[in-house]
Amino acid sequence: MALAICLIGMRTWPAVTEVLTNQVFDGYQRLLPRTATEPPVVVVDIDETSISELGQWPWSRRGIASIVDRLHELGAAAIGFDIVFSEPDRLSLSRAVDDLREQGAIVSLPPAAEELDSDAFLARALSNANAVMGLALTDEGREPPPKPKAGFAYGGTDPRLYLTHFTSAVRNLDLLQTSAAGAGFFSFATSRDNVIRAMPLAAVAGNEIFPALSVETLRIAQGASGFVIRTSDASGQGGGGAAAMVDLRVGDLTVPTDAEGRMRIYYSGMPNMPVIRAADLIAGRMGAEASASVEGRIALIGTSAVGLRDIVATPIASAMPGVNVHAEIIDQIVAGAFLREPDWAEGGTLLATFLSGVILIGVASRSGALLSSAALLFLSATLATISWLAFARAQYLVDPVGPIATLFVVFLILTPLRLALENREKRFVKNAFGRYLAPALVERLANEPRALQLGGETRRLTVLFSDIRGFTTLSEGMDPQALTALINDILTPLTDVLLQGEATIDKYIGDAIMAFWNAPLDIDGHEEKACRAALAMLGVVEALNSTRSDPIRIGIGLNTGEACVGNLGSAQRFSYSALGDSVNLASRIESLTKFYGVDIAVSEFTCEAVPNFAFLELDLVRVKGRSAPVRLHTLLGDETMARRQEFISLRQQHDKFLHLYREGSFTAARERLTALRGVAPSTMVTLYEIYAERLASLLADPPGAWDGVYVARSK
Repeated sequence: MALAICLIGMRTWPAVTEVLTNQVFDGYQRLLPRTATEPPVVVVDIDETSISELGQWPWSRRGIASIVDRLHELGAAAIGFDIVFSEPDRLSLSRAVDDLREQGAIVSLPPAAEELDSDAFLARALSNANAVMGLALTDEGREPPPKPKAGFAYGGTDPRLYLTHFTSAVRNLDLLQTSAAGAGFFSFATSRDNVIRAMPLAAVAGNEIFPALSVETLRIAQGASGFVIRTSDASGQGGGGAAAMVDLRVGDLTVPTDAEGRMRIYYSGMPNMPVIRAADLIAGRMGAEASASVEGRIALIGTSAVGLRDIVATPIASAMPGVNVHAEIIDQIVAGAFLREPDWAEGGTLLATFLSGVILIGVASRSGALLSSAALLFLSATLATISWLAFARAQYLVDPVGPIATLFVVFLILTPLRLALENREKRFVKNAFGRYLAPALVERLANEPRALQLGGETRRLTVLFSDIRGFTTLSEGMDPQALTALINDILTPLTDVLLQGEATIDKYIGDAIMAFWNAPLDIDGHEEKACRAALAMLGVVEALNSTRSDPIRIGIGLNTGEACVGNLGSAQRFSYSALGDSVNLASRIESLTKFYGVDIAVSEFTCEAVPNFAFLELDLVRVKGRSAPVRLHTLLGDETMARRQEFISLRQQHDKFLHLYREGSFTAARERLTALRGVAPSTMVTLYEIYAERLASLLADPPGAWDGVYVARSK
């Protein structure tokens, strides 16, 4: 949803990221400005030094006329004014004569009296040169704009419908306007931060189309009669969408524009551009090199004086004379180096945003915050790199801000959502498994919830069943409160041992416990951990018996094998449990501990995984419900006991006895059993009594076929 909203926002409200996007493109220009050329422009600068020398601005129009005449003499291709002369010259001699006459003075004029009018003097100079007057198009004044000097040809929709509109103009005196060969506006395109990044090459005022000062001087310099506007719906241009400007042709030069007729300015700083101080030009102090720099070039007259308020901010400089910006435009057009936003930019940006957003969502939904952050940074860096390469190699403006901002929005929305879901998942895991697992395992499972498959899975488990011997007799005559206290006193320490051994407590069945290892988390060496837990349970019982007058005994059965584990039960109620043949076998083994008189009985499948513990084989038994016999062992101790010499000797004698018994050497087996019973520990007494009874029966009635397998008749 966040991705969709951002995509819609990028398409509908591009101004949301416009400021940041412009800052990025400004940075590109600072890193890689336009290649400097030998520019076709020379600037005549009305600088602070010239004003100090010639007096405050505005100067007499005679001085301006001398600049025009001098530039014309030096061979300027065209002269453009980044200045507007909207009022009569206050320093004109004719005006002084009129003032004296108004005061009653009698003034005699020489025969060439018309030359006393400075404006007429300038008008004459303008008419002799290829001069272009500048004007300011505005929405703040009431003065109607003058008639444009150049015409515009176009096909398709009238450009007046989509070009920038102004209501009025700050215009030159009609005398000057009429005398000049051309007229162009110098009003820059506004921006939110007042940085000059683009210039409208054509604009509408008074229902007339006016050219910008830069392209008008280029027209005059080339001797062209007018301009050609190419529109998106002109013949041969295709169609689709609203009509828009495509480019402007001026003489032999074609300038690509945006839909509203603006050209994006690609600054170079123009380090090779000649700049002539206005005072030097008027005083004739120019050297041969400066004079030669004018010939064949377009001369722009403007000011760098701070007091004249024509200093602007650009992507490459915080303060640049406005006349230099017009020079940059002319140089850029002649050099043919343009910044473009290609037709595919908008669609490509939206597609890149969508794909990168989908990738980020996919990564964030399946991984933690660290990997999601890495994906965010990688995708952002990729988008930024693509944008930079498009600029550096093709001068394409491809917006990286919208896509990257979208990724951050998606990330900032996904991260707390993901954390909330993870916390909910952790709470679920902790609530669900806090009763089954040790706190350390619960925390591990909460941090690795993907290790849990609640729907059910097949895993290799080690299953434990334990039961209190003679519990029915023990509980006779006890009231419910006392019985509950007794059960809790016994099962609580046994549960603590199991949890410390990384077991999962499945359930309590009266006085019995079912537990298993290796689910829901992988437990390395789970067979050994189960054996150690079983031995520790016997230690707990022994400690309890030291405080009781009537000792307690428990039987423990262990088996390892494949089982189905997961949330088992009904739609109304279920629990995390295990079932399968291996679970049933563990239960049968536990019930056989009472029959054999041992505390712990272990299947061969568990015993084989813990070869260093003190095991003695009990029997080869075919339990009820299982056709294949299973080899049972009893666990007497850990690896420390297994290394004791008395145990090693006992096991050797025990194994020899079983070998004789299984091969049918009953007489030899009975003799070995007699010797064995003399050294056997008390926990083996019942087992050897069972074998003594079997041997007596077998010797009295030898079997026809013998496989040494005992068939258990009960569960």
